[in-house]
Amino acid sequence: MGRIRTLEKDRKQTRKSLILTIITIILFVILSLLILNNYQIFKSELHKNTELKNKIKTIKESNTNEEDINNNLSLKFNEIDNIDASIMNEKNKVFELAKNLENKIVNKETNYKIAYITFDDGPYHLTDNVLEILKKYEIKATFFTIGLDKDTCYDNPNYSCKETYKKIVDNGHTIANHTYSHAIFRGLYNSSDSFINQVKLQEKLIEERTGIKTNIIRFPGGSATANALAKNSVNSIMQELKNNHYGWVDWTAQDGDGGYLPSSDLAWNNFINTIDENIEVILFHDYSYQTISILPKVIEYLQEKNYILLPLFYDSIKVNK
Repeated sequence: MGRIRTLEKDRKQTRKSLILTIITIILFVILSLLILNNYQIFKSELHKNTELKNKIKTIKESNTNEEDINNNLSLKFNEIDNIDASIMNEKNKVFELAKNLENKIVNKETNYKIAYITFDDGPYHLTDNVLEILKKYEIKATFFTIGLDKDTCYDNPNYSCKETYKKIVDNGHTIANHTYSHAIFRGLYNSSDSFINQVKLQEKLIEERTGIKTNIIRFPGGSATANALAKNSVNSIMQELKNNHYGWVDWTAQDGDGGYLPSSDLAWNNFINTIDENIEVILFHDYSYQTISILPKVIEYLQEKNYILLPLFYDSIKVNK
């Protein structure tokens, strides 16, 4: 009897152990599933987090690259500004030397002479030809420009002259003001206001297209024409030019290309017959085929005669202030 009770007890114990084992296994499986599920969730979140981090990194790198690009561009633009400033500094040094040379010439302390070659009424399509000749001889000149109808070249409607203003400056020449319209007989000299308005219009156009604010002007037709037509207004015009820090320039030599000029031979004869001063301001027009044809010979002739060819500058004694 006692043995039977013992066996029954053992069976109960075994059954209990089995149930506990099964429960343990079930709990383990459930726990494993929970762990696996959580691990999958963790992996998913980790992946998302990694993706997010990578996106953030990419954005940061992108921003860094953009910043680098912006910084590099800024540096390059600063370099350009420095180059422009350096060029202006060098120009000013040349002008200081030119001013000293002018003084020496006036005081007869040197055998050198100066010639300022100038071109009126442009730019034209033919201005490119002039620039090429000047570049070939490494000569700098002065261009008294107007603005009216210049987007289309007056001497060749198939071309635009808009960019020629900048070409003149980029080639190291002096760009100057010849009023916007050159309207000598259409009210230009009626009053100081009418004249200064035309000066201001051209000043604005030159600055917009070249970045240069010029301070040298030539009266359309010259100061003699201004005196004849302005009459009572000429003094106020002169005063307004001074108030606006402008100096004005006439000329001492020319080839006559502003009027009827049938041949280059006549242009040449006119030119050499007017060269008689130690500091010359030579008047040409960059629409003239005759002038362009003799320009190389003009440059060589002047150099042989001991002239140094320079662009005009505000402090020159030839600029009336």
